[in-house]
Amino acid sequence: MEFALQLALILACLFYGARKGGIALGLLGGIGIVVLVFGFRQPVGKPPVEVMLTIISVVAASATLQASGGLEVMLQAAEKVLRRNPKYVSVLAPFTTCALTMMCGTGHVVYTMLPIIYDVAIKNDIRPERPMAGASIASQMGILASPVSVAVVSLAAFLAKAPVGGRAIDFVTLLSVTIPSTLVGVLMIGIFSWFRGKDLDKDEEFQARIADPEVRRRVYGDTTTLIGKQLGAGQRLAMWIFLGAIVLVAVLGAFEPLRPMIAGKPLSMILTIQMFMLFAGALIIVFTKTDPAAIGKNEVFRAGMIAVIAVFGIAWMADTVFEANLPGLKAALSEVVRTHPWAYAIALLIVSKLVNSQAAAISAMVPVALSIGVPTGYVVAFAAASYGYYILPTYPSDLATIQFDRSGTTRIGKYVINHSFILPGLIGVGTSCVIGYLLASARGLI
Repeated sequence: MEFALQLALILACLFYGARKGGIALGLLGGIGIVVLVFGFRQPVGKPPVEVMLTIISVVAASATLQASGGLEVMLQAAEKVLRRNPKYVSVLAPFTTCALTMMCGTGHVVYTMLPIIYDVAIKNDIRPERPMAGASIASQMGILASPVSVAVVSLAAFLAKAPVGGRAIDFVTLLSVTIPSTLVGVLMIGIFSWFRGKDLDKDEEFQARIADPEVRRRVYGDTTTLIGKQLGAGQRLAMWIFLGAIVLVAVLGAFEPLRPMIAGKPLSMILTIQMFMLFAGALIIVFTKTDPAAIGKNEVFRAGMIAVIAVFGIAWMADTVFEANLPGLKAALSEVVRTHPWAYAIALLIVSKLVNSQAAAISAMVPVALSIGVPTGYVVAFAAASYGYYILPTYPSDLATIQFDRSGTTRIGKYVINHSFILPGLIGVGTSCVIGYLLASARGLI
């Protein structure tokens, strides 16, 4: 009975924090911790300090890249790909936003691409919903395939403490499953998007809308583009510094002997990521004209710091209640976990929708799953299930996509759940989980 009350407390904090949005999600964890410790007299859990420090280092480097203008170099290159192949925009747009997320570690890069994707689609008489909804979903799916995303570094930190067959799942092994599974999921989104909805010339609702000359001018509008914009040498240098740091981290993860030995063991990848992300940010500051004051004011930094506080509050609260009730949980759930390990993916998907964050969902669910006996291989295989906040169209990138689509084809349906993002999300995440399972099995993790 006491555990049921504690679980209800956690859910209440999650629900209310999710409704308030932003930083409230993490702060609400403070209420849960105080009630658990002072009300229920539970021992205090451990906050995920290592994970939080990694998030801070990655966010610092990514925000420095944005402040330097290096992000614009990537966006301009992505736009060139789309404009050279406009007929294939429904497939290329999701891959473009996914690739940008993989390089930058955040799905917020999609905002700058959305007006470009819309322009390419509408000027070529392609239903904008096709590439735009797919691009929004793919931008978030790319988080699980990025070596510098908050979600991946958090997951890697938890998995480092849960070996399979006496061998810890390292950073590279994790990415060897999440990257291919993500890309196959994005491919399936693109294929589905190619055929979804009516062509514009056959869409009666769209044709009735543009019959009004004013609406037609607004729908087709002026061209939005970064092509032709002069980008400085400093912006290009910042981009190469950032990408070079990512490549270096990947190489150090793949070749363990390259890392220094500390107390008889190779330097952990978590510390390696922290060092090289701070190093990359510092090099950008030193060798470009980036204003340090601008770093803390941009979208990447703001979103990253919110993620830190969300992980802090949610993970600390969850660890406090589940660690105290671990023996009972293991006894009650061990048989379910052994016979239906896929149930973990459903639970992770639901929690992700509640907290609107892959990193927060992983921080809340992965330690619990590992402690009650979910096989580590399944945690890797179903990592994509940490993206479930497309289920309801409340996430900022989805809402922004609806606003950028002036044609009105990307929308929220009459029953809310039947919106433009639900099918691409289910197809992409579902495919990634299936491919992740096959890859994890092939690697001997399951």
